Amino acid sequence: MENLNLTKKSILLPYLIVFTGFLVFGFSENVRGPAIPRIQSEFAIDELQVGILLALNSFGYLLACSFTGVLTTKLGIKLTCLLAFGSIAISGVFIYFSNSYFTFSFSYFYMYIGNGMLEIGLAILAARIFTKNTGFMMNLSHFFYGLGSTVAPLLATGLMGWHVYGGGELGWRGMYVVILSLAIIPMIPTIVAKLPGNSISAEDRMPLKVYVRDPIAWLIVGILSLGVTAELSMGGWLVNFLEKSYDWSSTASASMLSVFFFCFMLSRLILGFITDKIGFLISLIIFSGVAGFSVIAAIVIGPSAVFLFALAGVGIAPIYPTVMALIAKRYPNGSDTAITFTVTMMGIVVVVANFLVGAIIDLFRHWFTNFSGEEIGLIRGYQAGFIFIGLCAIFCSLISVILYRRLQKVNQIL
Repeated sequence: MENLNLTKKSILLPYLIVFTGFLVFGFSENVRGPAIPRIQSEFAIDELQVGILLALNSFGYLLACSFTGVLTTKLGIKLTCLLAFGSIAISGVFIYFSNSYFTFSFSYFYMYIGNGMLEIGLAILAARIFTKNTGFMMNLSHFFYGLGSTVAPLLATGLMGWHVYGGGELGWRGMYVVILSLAIIPMIPTIVAKLPGNSISAEDRMPLKVYVRDPIAWLIVGILSLGVTAELSMGGWLVNFLEKSYDWSSTASASMLSVFFFCFMLSRLILGFITDKIGFLISLIIFSGVAGFSVIAAIVIGPSAVFLFALAGVGIAPIYPTVMALIAKRYPNGSDTAITFTVTMMGIVVVVANFLVGAIIDLFRHWFTNFSGEEIGLIRGYQAGFIFIGLCAIFCSLISVILYRRLQKVNQIL
């Protein structure tokens, strides 16, 4: 077991890995917004097939979550992180050479295996090193995810339009190669860093069966699952919605997604202080509720209220890091087990939810097309899909209320 009494110099490297790792994760996860309309056009796929693609991606993420906890135990956190970064970088090459919807789906699936490994690995590493001001530090680390997510849509749009040697555009394939190759950068400090091992002895660690029997654990799963569904759905569908419902240009749509993630990023930087002050659960109740009502209001009011999508980003942003902080505080002797199980269960819900968003859009599109024509049908389909996204955030808030009341009865408010 590695010594936890690290020198000041060696402490900086784990922090650097977490921060740059989340930055790369933000890039890899959110360049898809501007790319999806072009991918959809090239492979001639409809919204349901896009939903299936995103669900398959979430399944790859889920698969990685299910075995990454074991990897960290068997191979150590350092090698696990290196494998995650390497998988993300290699997936860019696979995406570039994909010549059909099937091969592209496989390549994207592989990328999300890397994303899942990275998220679990970084979450475990963060739980080990952020022992003070946990709420703030978790939000700060995820601020870098927000920073990567903010830059990603504009960077993706710019790169896709780049003219390379010979006069052709880089396109969405080349864009993925360039951006995913950035995963090589955090591999450097990972190689040289001395990372903390698990300080809890095997006898003192909380067994998985004990965690699974805890009703609180399942409420946490529900909160995280619904919050992340809203987050990923906004990142995956907002550009498509603006282009196809409001006739926005690809640049304007990508800019709006960047505004969403800019607010998302600032929220994680600023609101981390608030979560430590008012408590994790009160924060979750307020922020997820604001996010849900903002999304639904943006849809109901129409194009003049698109700024409410940015406000939704403010509310959605603190959910994931706040839940991670909650887990670290409530289960100090089993944070690795708790994080792995919770994120794995979340992955199952997100797989279903990604499919549902696409299916809802497609269902309402066809239904309204029969009565009002194809153009109105498409708009109504996207509106229905985004109302579902808003409801996910609202139910996240409601489950947080249930958890708050349950812990309040036993005087264990977090």
